[in-house]
Amino acid sequence: MSAPQKTSAELAKEYGLKADEYAVILDRLGREPSPVELGVFSVMWSEHCSYKSSRKHLGKLPTKGPLVICGPGENAGVIDIGDGQACVFKMESHNHPSYIEPYQGAATGVGGIMRDVFTMGARPIALLNALRFGDPSHPKTRRLVEGVVAGIGGYGNCVGVPTVAGETNFHPGYNGNILVNAMCVGLADADKIFYSAAPSSGLPVVYFGSKTGRDGIHGATMASAEFDEDSDEKRPTVQVGDPFAEKLLIEATLELMASGAVAAIQDMGAAGLTSSTVEMAGKGGVGIELNLDMVPQREEGMSAYEMMLSESQERMLAILKPGREHDGERIFKKWGLDAATIGWTTDTGRMILKHKGETVCDVPLAPLFDDAPLYDRPHTKTPAAKHLQPGDVTAPTDYGVALKTLMSCPDMASKRWLWEQYDRHVMADTLADSATAADAGIVRVHGSKKALAVTSDCTPRYVFADPYEGGKQAVAEAWRNLTAVGADPIAITDNLNFGNPERPEIMGQIVGAIEGMAEACRALSFPVVSGNVSLYNETNGVAIPPTPTVGAVGILPDYDRRAGFGGVQAGDRILLVGESRGALGASLYLRELFRSEEGAPPPVDLSLEKKNGDFVRGLIKSGRVTQVHDLSDGGLIAGAAEMALASGVGISLTLDSGLAVHAELFGEDQARYLLAVPASAVAQIAHDAGLAGVIVSDLGGAGGDAIVVTDVLNVSLADLRQAHEGWLPAFMSGKA
Repeated sequence: MSAPQKTSAELAKEYGLKADEYAVILDRLGREPSPVELGVFSVMWSEHCSYKSSRKHLGKLPTKGPLVICGPGENAGVIDIGDGQACVFKMESHNHPSYIEPYQGAATGVGGIMRDVFTMGARPIALLNALRFGDPSHPKTRRLVEGVVAGIGGYGNCVGVPTVAGETNFHPGYNGNILVNAMCVGLADADKIFYSAAPSSGLPVVYFGSKTGRDGIHGATMASAEFDEDSDEKRPTVQVGDPFAEKLLIEATLELMASGAVAAIQDMGAAGLTSSTVEMAGKGGVGIELNLDMVPQREEGMSAYEMMLSESQERMLAILKPGREHDGERIFKKWGLDAATIGWTTDTGRMILKHKGETVCDVPLAPLFDDAPLYDRPHTKTPAAKHLQPGDVTAPTDYGVALKTLMSCPDMASKRWLWEQYDRHVMADTLADSATAADAGIVRVHGSKKALAVTSDCTPRYVFADPYEGGKQAVAEAWRNLTAVGADPIAITDNLNFGNPERPEIMGQIVGAIEGMAEACRALSFPVVSGNVSLYNETNGVAIPPTPTVGAVGILPDYDRRAGFGGVQAGDRILLVGESRGALGASLYLRELFRSEEGAPPPVDLSLEKKNGDFVRGLIKSGRVTQVHDLSDGGLIAGAAEMALASGVGISLTLDSGLAVHAELFGEDQARYLLAVPASAVAQIAHDAGLAGVIVSDLGGAGGDAIVVTDVLNVSLADLRQAHEGWLPAFMSGKA
C-alpha cells in the first residue's frame, strides 16, 4: 500500500509554519495552497527571510548618515568614500549549515556573502570572518574548526579575494551550535550601484550561473529552527559551493552591469529562486511569471517545488531592459555560464509559476513580501549582574603564571594556524591583515592614497551578563579598532546571533543588545547600513551565548598615516590613553584563572570613547604616533604583551595608580589605548592631552627581552611566545 498523502495543514507544520500562520495563508488565498505555494510561503515567512521576531526592534537602529548611500533593505549597505567611489559591505551567518557540514557550510557562507556585494555592482576586495566554536575538549570541536577553516580558505582563496581580518573564540555555550559569520567588502562607482526592485512590467527575467540541483532545499527553514539529536540528518539541506564558478559569475555579472542591460538584479541566496523572484517583483510593485521548464537543471526530473526551494550556489537572477537579451547571451557565453530567459515581469501583482504546461503556483505577492508575520514577542530583561569591586576578585598567587595562562587560553592564543590557510594578499592591495600587528585589516583603494579599514567585534560574555552594555561595547570596540589604525569610522553591518526568540529571556537579550547597539551607533555617528539576524541557535533547548557581531568599515584618507602595534622600538615610552578603574566583572581573567563568568561587564562611557578615540586618531593623522593598540580582552597587561610579542622587544611597566595590582593589570575598562612613542614626543602629547581633557599616563618603556611589571612579574618573551603560539597547533594535532 502507498503511504497516505499528507494534508496541507500537516505539510505546513512540517515546513515550519505555525497553525495561526497557516490560517493567515488560507485567509489570504481563500483556498488551500498547493504544495509549491505552501513551500513558497514557508520559506518567505521563515525567521531567516522575514525577520518576523526581530523586525519590530531592528527599526531602533540608526541607519542614516551623511555618507550613507544605501542602508538596510537591499543586498548590502553602501557608503560614500569620496572621489565618486563607494564601499559596499555586509555580514551574514551560515551557522546551522556549518555545524552540520563544516567545510561546505563555511565555504558557501563565503560565496553567499560575496554575491550580496557584487550584486550591488561592487567588486569584492576583502573578506572577514567571525567564528565561535565550542569547548576545545568537546569531541566535535576539533573537526568543526578544521572543516570551517578549510572551507573559508578553500573558497576565498580560489575566488581570489583576500581574507584580511576576523576573530575566533571558544566557549562551551557553542558546543551544540557554532557560529560562522562571514563579511565581504567591495568597491564600486557611487553612481553605478545596482538594486533589486523590478522597475516595470514586460521585462525579461534571466537566470544565469550554475545549474539548479537538489542541494540546499529548505535551507532557510532549517536555519530558522533549533537543533536536536537528529540534526546530522539535515545534511541534504546544506548547499555545495564551487568557487571557480563564483569567479566566473563575478566577472560575468560586472560585465553585464557595465553593458547597461541590467534593470534590476538579485542573487539567489536563502530560499533560492523563491526569494529572488518575490523580492524583485515585490519591491518593484509588479508581478512575475516564470516557466520553470526553462530553468537550467543539474538533475533530471526535478519538481517545481524542488526548483523553487533549491539553494544551489553561484546563481543570479537579472531583469533586463527591453531587447537587451542578446547582450546577456553574449556575455554568459563568453564566461561559460548557463543562462536562460525563464519569465517576464507582469502588471498583475501575482507570482505565477508554470511547469510542464500546468500552473503550479498563483499567489498574490503582497502577502509574501509585505504581509509576513510580525511578532512583538514577550521579553524579560536580563537580571542585573553584581558590579564587582577589585576586592571581590581573587589575586593570582603568581602573576607571571597568570599572564602565560591568559595569553595561551583558547580565546587569546595566536590564531596563526588558522589564518595561514587564508590567502591574505591576493589582489596586491592588502596593507594590514591577520598576520600584521594592527587592530583592523587595511586594504588599499587601488590607484589612490585611500584605504579601507575593516574589523569584526563582539564580546559575548559581556552581552550575556548585560545585553544592553554588551551591545554598546560591541559597537564601541569596533569603532575603537578602526580608530587604533588611524581610520575614520563610517558605518557598520551586524550579525545578530541568538537563541529561540519564543523564550522571553532570549527575546530580552535580543531587545537589550539592539537597544545598546543603537545608543552606541548614535553617540559615535556610526550608522548600521546592512545586517543579518540568526535566531534559533540552540540545541535541545540550550541557547548559545548572545552574540551580536559587529562588522565595521572606516576610511584612511592617506594610508601612509596609519598605525599598528608591531613596530615598538627599544627606548620608546609606553603611554596609556584613558583611565583604569579595574573592571574585572565578566573578564577573561576571571574566566580563565578562576572558571567564573560572574559580574557586570565594564560600563561603556560613549562620550569618553569618542573623546579618547578622536584624540588618538588625531595623533595618528598628524604622523606623531604609529604604534597604537586598543585595550580589551585581558586588559592592560595583555595589550602590552601583544605589543611586545609583535615587536620582538620587551616592555617594562611601573604601576602607581593606587588600584589593586590584579585589577590594574587585568581589568577590562573601556575607552583605552596603549601607545608606544619616542621619549622626545611624550611632553607634547601630554600637553595636547591636557588641552583635550584626555587622561594620558606614562607607564614605562620598551627594551630588553621580557615583559616586566616592577615588583610584580618578569616573563621572558621567549616563554610567553611559546605559550601564546603553541596552544592552537597543539590542539589541532590532538596534543593539547
